[in-house]
Amino acid sequence: MAGGEFDLIRRYFHRAAPDGMLGVGDDCALLPATGESTAVSTDLLIEGRHFFPDVDPRALGHKALAVNLSDLAAMGARPVAFVLGLALPRIDDAWLAAFAQGLYALADAYGCALVGGDTTRGQAGVTISITIFGAVAQEQALRRSGARPGDDIWVSGTLGDADLALRLLSGESVPVADPAAALAASRQALEWPQPRVALGLALRGIASAAIDISDGLLQDLGHVLAASGCGARLCADDVPVSQALAALPPAWRYRCALGGGDAYELCFTAPPSARERVAEAAARVGTAVTRIGAVELGSGLSVVDGSGAPLPELPRAGFDHFA
Repeated sequence: MAGGEFDLIRRYFHRAAPDGMLGVGDDCALLPATGESTAVSTDLLIEGRHFFPDVDPRALGHKALAVNLSDLAAMGARPVAFVLGLALPRIDDAWLAAFAQGLYALADAYGCALVGGDTTRGQAGVTISITIFGAVAQEQALRRSGARPGDDIWVSGTLGDADLALRLLSGESVPVADPAAALAASRQALEWPQPRVALGLALRGIASAAIDISDGLLQDLGHVLAASGCGARLCADDVPVSQALAALPPAWRYRCALGGGDAYELCFTAPPSARERVAEAAARVGTAVTRIGAVELGSGLSVVDGSGAPLPELPRAGFDHFA
């Protein structure tokens, strides 16, 4: 069934745009103005760098959009639409059908329309680029720069499973009793992340700052502190982890939960007076949140264990493409 570029677009990536939008088929998409600010984010996924060549293409379609939705969640923005750039070494109809299925399932779940993009032949492997558009009122947007001394630090969900799965899939020696069972328990977090869009919307007017955890908790929280001109104290043993991670020795648990990326959970700050409102917002959208530390005067991030003792060695502070 393989055809040319335009046949590929027609069969897999041409959908009718919602009323009021102009989507695939013209030189530009047209999005209606809403009186809100437009939140824009883009992510690039490269085979061999961000995903394994044999990953389930349905999972890849899901994740390609999920990582962008997660950026909107961190801003408290409502998803509106996205454009897709796709470089392929060849046309594989079965792969494309599965990729589109995973992509559209998540897009439909969040009412986020595919309105354009581009396809081309790549030299090696698959490259995926998505640019997403959301909407949020300027005064309601969650920013990295809003944290203040005394604020609580919170995270959603659990951290570290995606990093554990990546290490196991990469063949790294991890001290687990049953590597196959540990991979089965953690792989979903790596390949099917769930963006916290509903939580981000619920935290508008409550959180003082927010970021999504894509490159590791320590690194991403560090971005919030730098933008806000503050320091912080974090308790490593308060960071929520799954049963699979809890079974690891402490040094490994800290390494995955504090330094591991690909979590796509939210890290946010809020004043102590908002604790009840945070809990109510999280319960309303069915997402667990955990308080893990506090923002302080000064600069830098100190990390202690449950007894209050500084960790003897901090994990690498997160992922850097050029490190």
